[in-house]
Amino acid sequence: MNYHAFAALYDALMEEAPYDKWVDYVYQNVSDLNGLSVLDVGCGTGELLVRLKNAGADVTGVDLSAEMLTVAKEKCEQAGFSPLLLQQSMTELDHIGLFDVVTIFCDSLNYLETEEEVQQTLRSVMDQMKDDAVLLFDVHSLSKIEKGFIGQTFAEDTEEMAYIWTSFEGEFPNSVEHELTFFVKNQHGYYERFTELHKQRTFPVRMYKEWLTAAGFQDLAVHTDFSLEEPTKESERIFFRAIKRI
Repeated sequence: MNYHAFAALYDALMEEAPYDKWVDYVYQNVSDLNGLSVLDVGCGTGELLVRLKNAGADVTGVDLSAEMLTVAKEKCEQAGFSPLLLQQSMTELDHIGLFDVVTIFCDSLNYLETEEEVQQTLRSVMDQMKDDAVLLFDVHSLSKIEKGFIGQTFAEDTEEMAYIWTSFEGEFPNSVEHELTFFVKNQHGYYERFTELHKQRTFPVRMYKEWLTAAGFQDLAVHTDFSLEEPTKESERIFFRAIKRI
């Protein structure tokens, strides 16, 4: 996947993303972040890294995209800190260290297309966790993929940028492909066109629970839409909490 153009535009596209709600969900499962080590997998441009750092955590970020990490580095430095940022695939994390909390938010796990990749990621993440450490992640619900994305078109037009975002059925079950076309004003006042194709896939809740158990996690909990409520058929985002127990 080519994030070269997308990384520069990501923050504008995600301007209204509920980053504070993700941090609130962490607090609902980890009462005090002060002094804890947190690994944010799929950290993107670093929005959560900054917020978690402000909450007192010692943060480390991992992302597949070097362009995303470049933006994250600049953002964190502007906020007054320089975390360790690593370009790695979540399916094959090198031994980075041992962490108290691992997060995989903003549906990052949905970018994995096969069952094997998800299972491999959970095992890889387990290797980065201390005993009694907490794993927190979220994914799109089946309903969100089928009703909220497939066949839908989203668009926005501002003075500096316009985009058209079209979603259509992917090649795998419960998958979607997002075709994004951006028109961005350059320094000469002309608009440049960029295109991106992003593929996402989700799985039933029971499969994620089975894979977490198979990876060795315990004390599983499943929540919905940034709360501690149980998912319903109308849920859009499914959250998981799992503990590493030895």
